[in-house]
Amino acid sequence: MAADSPSKYLDPKVLNGISRLELKARLIVEGFISGLHRSPYHGFSIEFAEHREYVPGDDIRHIDWKVFGRSDRFYIKQYEEETNLNTHILLDASESMNYSSGEVSKFDYGVMVAASIAYLLLRQQDAVGLALFDDKVRDLVGARSTGSHLKTLLEVVEKPGLKEKTDLGVILHQFADRISRKGLIVIISDMLDDIEHIERGLKHLRYCNHEVILFHLLDKDERTFPFQNMTMFEGLEGMEDVLANPRLLKEAYLGELENFLSRLRRVCRNNRFDYVALDTSDHLDVALSTYLAKRTGSLRR
Repeated sequence: MAADSPSKYLDPKVLNGISRLELKARLIVEGFISGLHRSPYHGFSIEFAEHREYVPGDDIRHIDWKVFGRSDRFYIKQYEEETNLNTHILLDASESMNYSSGEVSKFDYGVMVAASIAYLLLRQQDAVGLALFDDKVRDLVGARSTGSHLKTLLEVVEKPGLKEKTDLGVILHQFADRISRKGLIVIISDMLDDIEHIERGLKHLRYCNHEVILFHLLDKDERTFPFQNMTMFEGLEGMEDVLANPRLLKEAYLGELENFLSRLRRVCRNNRFDYVALDTSDHLDVALSTYLAKRTGSLRR
């Protein structure tokens, strides 16, 4: 496997660990049949509902060419009953995701989570799309359920520069407004943003009846603050560099972190969202398979 190949994000060990599991929707969402009874119309029913603007990854067979002739813009025909689960993966590509205390950055780990989830959903014949964001959506691939779609998704993650700050709250509001059909939203982020903005964005998704899985990624150093000697802490996302004695900061830092995590977990719990804490030093095959098995068990009860 080439080092620069997008397939480097698909770890056979991870895929083997999750291949016997399923990712089902907890809520009853529109048209959800989990790909078990495929429509002869490839995810579209006969009855036309509305148009939406074309995004890369959409099936060009559903472009309305008459509308294109009038407006010189591409629009997709949407129909009342789509037979598969629609999932949108929102992957944080802000500057802070570039941090790494080991071999794997938060962004690379997040891509592996996204790739594994996309693989599982496509294996179930469910539709999955991907958005990379920082303070705005940088890349967007529409949800599709074809086998070749995984390659399209993985090619997108090779592009980001990871230079901008994040504005997760705004992104969540945008997707709540943009996605008219209820479905599953998978958020993969270090969540380094104002907690009140995040909370309002998550509540907007709940108001629109979307189900949410939040994969919260942090580096081991961010969780434990192991620094001992005088250290220059590099500012990210517009913050200034700070020279400090970490031993004087550790207790306060860990206290603030725990307050933030507690509030984030509470927001997810109150809105019936799954909150999954991930450390980039975790073995992803174990972390993902443990979560999916637990989730499947809870849905069967």
